[in-house]
Amino acid sequence: MLTLPNILTLSRIVTVPLLAALLWWPEWATGYLLGFIVYSLMGITDYFDGYLARAQGAVSKLGIFLDPIADKIMVAAVILILCANNDIDGLHVIAALVILLREITVSGLREFLAGLQVSMPVSHLAKWKTTLQLLSLGTLIFAGAFPDQLWMQDLGIAALWTAAILTLITGWDYLRVGLKHMD
Repeated sequence: MLTLPNILTLSRIVTVPLLAALLWWPEWATGYLLGFIVYSLMGITDYFDGYLARAQGAVSKLGIFLDPIADKIMVAAVILILCANNDIDGLHVIAALVILLREITVSGLREFLAGLQVSMPVSHLAKWKTTLQLLSLGTLIFAGAFPDQLWMQDLGIAALWTAAILTLITGWDYLRVGLKHMD
């Protein structure tokens, strides 16, 4: 049960408080730089836990359960802190909210469909959405380490909006599939 892929997934979950602590003070540029390093390592473990599980034939029910939860916890924590620190502010909070609401909705939909023994595989577009979402948040964290480089912040916000648009598209795709199984 505690295979290397599952340990990597669990490491992402237990590292979230450290990441949050590093990003807690918006004026501490070094914290943002360290937070970016931690966030990047968490992203690398996200890639390798799935890769290793498939390569070693070690895909497990625990891993299938925990991997999306680890992703959602990490993304939600970063979005909340970046919003609280005004790294995501004003109208841009809508993009962050779209991402959070879609994640909650799709999780609930997956749980509902699992009760009906209906699988809902991850689409290729949803994988691109996740990648862009993680890159946008990483860019916003990195921009906090260099507050005088406003173009980094702008790039992160543009990527966040692009991720939010993909989030709406993929969320609608999943909802459409799920609605077919509801009375």
